Amino acid sequence: MRGASTPTVERVSATALTFPTTDRPEQDGTLTWSSTTVVLVDAFGGGHHGLGWTYSAGATASLVEEHLAPAVVGSSVLDVRRSTTAMELAVRNLGPGGLAAHARSAVDVALWDLKARVLGVSLVDLLGATRDRVPAYGSGGFTSLDDHRLAEQLRGWVDAGFAQVKLKVGRDPRADRRRLAVARDAVGPDTALYVDANGGYQRAEALAWAERFAEAGVTWLEEPLSSRDVDGLRWLRDRAPGGLSVAAGEYVANLADARRLLAAGAVDVLQLDATRCGGITGFLDAEALARGHEVPVSAHCAPALHLAVAAAAPSLVHVEWFHDHVQIERQLFDAPPEPVDGAVPIDRGRPGHGLSLRPAMAERLGTRAAS
Repeated sequence: MRGASTPTVERVSATALTFPTTDRPEQDGTLTWSSTTVVLVDAFGGGHHGLGWTYSAGATASLVEEHLAPAVVGSSVLDVRRSTTAMELAVRNLGPGGLAAHARSAVDVALWDLKARVLGVSLVDLLGATRDRVPAYGSGGFTSLDDHRLAEQLRGWVDAGFAQVKLKVGRDPRADRRRLAVARDAVGPDTALYVDANGGYQRAEALAWAERFAEAGVTWLEEPLSSRDVDGLRWLRDRAPGGLSVAAGEYVANLADARRLLAAGAVDVLQLDATRCGGITGFLDAEALARGHEVPVSAHCAPALHLAVAAAAPSLVHVEWFHDHVQIERQLFDAPPEPVDGAVPIDRGRPGHGLSLRPAMAERLGTRAAS
């Protein structure tokens, strides 16, 4: 396909959609929200259409069209990494993280999807799989849920076969002590219990809670401190009880961010989010760096988007089956992937990542190329 006949990226466009949350408002340890905005990116070339997305602000769509589309239109659909480099240069003066990272990530996913569709292969086969099923853990457990709803949500994941479930903590210490007991009673003694503080603690407070969590049988402590406090995460990891993994990294925007966490020995598990860390290209690069440090990775949120790259990542331990994003993906996509006994089977039977907009959603958004 190389040479004069190699198809090029002909057009890139973006659309922002806002979805209300199922339970309004929702809260974690540091934030309250009532809606989530998805930025969809379409990439066209060679008679095919690639689809990518990120969870971000609506302004990200304008950033895609004004800064990134001009950088990649005209490039070969086969040379995604060249397009990635061009996008990094195009947003140099906007800063490496934030909305610019979200925008680059969404376009990168769309370009990988487009490449696979042009080649007529699944994205899993294009990247090369290390597994046929991707382990997942149930995630939600918002601090805004009452005890009944919390228990119901966690128990639902256990009944669906998940071996690990996660709840949010860090907003109200007195409530968290009760919620931990509710959670353990709901999931039973054999289900791994994870907690996520979303950076809600200070160092000494985080250590005290790490000890309480370990006593309650918790095995995963996510973002006990802000991911910016790399020294603090290392300090806490050195002192945390055995058997309690410290996880962070969901805001990694590039390799430099990942390198800081890994070089400092700040995490037991590095979280990566392809909607923020540079898409599929950035995820694969950061996973390889983590593997070099003997640190496993976990995919943060956006489960449908992560399946192909999760299947390709040797060190991956699981993807996050995040309540809000699962609900959105079911509204957006026709036949999105679903877990079976706590893992999501890999579908190689459809080109690209295998996802297309539901007919009603495609009609709402206007004419799009066939997926």
